[in-house]
Amino acid sequence: MEYFRVGKIVRPQGLRGEVRVVVTTDFVSERFKPGMILYAFFPERDHPRPPGFMEPQPLKVERARPHKGMMLVKFAGFDRIEEVEPLRSAELKVASIDRSPLAEGEYYFDEIIGAEVYLESGKRLGIVKEILQPGANDVWVIERPGKKDLLLPYIDECMLHVDVPGRKVVARLLPGLDEDEETDEEV
Repeated sequence: MEYFRVGKIVRPQGLRGEVRVVVTTDFVSERFKPGMILYAFFPERDHPRPPGFMEPQPLKVERARPHKGMMLVKFAGFDRIEEVEPLRSAELKVASIDRSPLAEGEYYFDEIIGAEVYLESGKRLGIVKEILQPGANDVWVIERPGKKDLLLPYIDECMLHVDVPGRKVVARLLPGLDEDEETDEEV
């Protein structure tokens, strides 16, 4: 089965089994609703898998609420700080079968991050490194060899075609978007 990251447990919160979670999904209310099953993975580099835990460790969301830019999550069967302490640094993932289908023109971040970006001319621009959500529209961060990252807004004028299976994006650079672009204007 394939799994997709939705957050990371930072640390326990309080004494009654809640944990602080840094969220990495657009679908917070869906992923952290009561009854949802999330899976904990324990990356060796951060924190070895605790004794008695399997990987992936299924965790049933009992309740969740926003708190200081994160989510406070209580998992069923974890009622004390000592029980959730081993979950520190665990990555929370959702099973692929629990992902909802998206409308035309909508994408999951993991489908886009790593995709190659080309200009209309066919020139390779770079690779989608991350997706920011500052407000009205998403902004795709394009990593370019030998240049600064390019911030490309996800708007119709810029994003001409997204081929998810082919991991390819065709984009148009609007004037002023590329700070590294050389101009012929004299100052």
